[in-house]
Amino acid sequence: MKLIYQVEDKPKFPQLIVFALQQLLAIMTATLVVPVVINGDVEKLIEKTEITWALEKPMSPAAALFGAGVGTLIYLLFTKKKSPVFLGSSFAFLGSMTSAFAGASTMALGYLGLILGAVIAGLVYVVIALIVKSCGTKWIEKIMPAVVIGPTVAIIGLALAGNAVGDLTTGAVEGSATAKNLAVLCGLVTLAVLMFSSAFGKKSGKLIPFIYGILAGYAFALILTIIGNVCNIPEMVLISTKSFEDLLNADGNVTFTTFLSFPDFTFLSASGAFDALDGSYFMTVFVAYAPVAFVVFAEHLADHMNISSIIERNLLEDPGLDKTLLGDGIGSMVGAFFGGCPNTTYGESIGCVAITKNASVVSIFAAAIGAILISFISPFIAFVNSIPKCVMGGVCMALYGFIAVSGLKMIQKVDLNKNKNLFVVSVILIAGVGALSVSFGKVTITKVACALILGVLANLMLKDAPDEEPEKKV
Repeated sequence: MKLIYQVEDKPKFPQLIVFALQQLLAIMTATLVVPVVINGDVEKLIEKTEITWALEKPMSPAAALFGAGVGTLIYLLFTKKKSPVFLGSSFAFLGSMTSAFAGASTMALGYLGLILGAVIAGLVYVVIALIVKSCGTKWIEKIMPAVVIGPTVAIIGLALAGNAVGDLTTGAVEGSATAKNLAVLCGLVTLAVLMFSSAFGKKSGKLIPFIYGILAGYAFALILTIIGNVCNIPEMVLISTKSFEDLLNADGNVTFTTFLSFPDFTFLSASGAFDALDGSYFMTVFVAYAPVAFVVFAEHLADHMNISSIIERNLLEDPGLDKTLLGDGIGSMVGAFFGGCPNTTYGESIGCVAITKNASVVSIFAAAIGAILISFISPFIAFVNSIPKCVMGGVCMALYGFIAVSGLKMIQKVDLNKNKNLFVVSVILIAGVGALSVSFGKVTITKVACALILGVLANLMLKDAPDEEPEKKV
């Protein structure tokens, strides 16, 4: 591919702003979706388990965006400004983040669990980076070949399917069939526009289909809400104005914070929770995050192989896989310190590089700065918080599906006619879809972790099995 701007090039300022905006639009939706989804999952968790503490301060999309920007700057520093990739909130850790709240005795401890989990996941990257530095990369293929990583990545998406459908069917009035049907319709409008934009759209449509989908779903929900308010039909009121009302002060007046405000950083919400931290909770967080970090590591490899082919430079050699891992891991730790969400390299960012033919790292740097600045703009964050769950459900049907399909694509070249490969894939899929989890006291090994562990064990047990002889034709 002939690039307009190479990695080391510096576009002129007007062009730089456009390229940075395109990167932001490409990664922003998914980055903001993660905290919104977690807020909904934690609310459901509180209802189901009757936890005594309440959701005092939901995860902040603004803080997640801030963390993504800071994490990206750290990644660019570690990779010596040679890798044009943006880091954003990782969907792979959604179940892990929910587990951090599920095992917490207080809300503050749940936030502390998010930071601890991100540190644990980041340390996994650091350890792998050190091993890669000294031993190379061949050992990775032996422990986690495609036959193990592929179905495990698929499980991450499939395990979240229930969350997507649950949000899709969440209407304005709980228990109302009419409200549920309207919610589903709104979510499907979102999904339809998203699909058509991606499949038939031109450059912008293919680049930001999620933005188009959300805007279309929001517009449809707004029309229903206006009709519902005018005709006094509560089932049709899908959009809450609370997030916009919160922009005003106690007297209902416009103030400085109506336009600019400080994000609710995770480390502030977690302050004072160390006294409640104990060994069993730490182990719960550890087993929820560490195995998933190995799965996300496979995505890290795939993303850097992809971007290497686009810019026609082998990033695994220069700056080196150890450098990209350190940048990703430490950037993820710092990002979660501010926003709670572990970060990961974004395929949307890589796609943006391919479409715009701009591999300039300066553009990624500008996008990271833009993400940090936008996180302080109150009206934008209020809009994100007002997006109905059914709209996000339509988006998540595609997002979670993409995760599942990306895992299945990894095993396309795996020979499933061989029983040893068939057993490994089967064990992982059934353990994950069947939601197998194991508890030791307060410590729970999540379904994704169980699936990965069983897959690794099955692969090690059968790796030396002889290949089956082909059946002889009579």
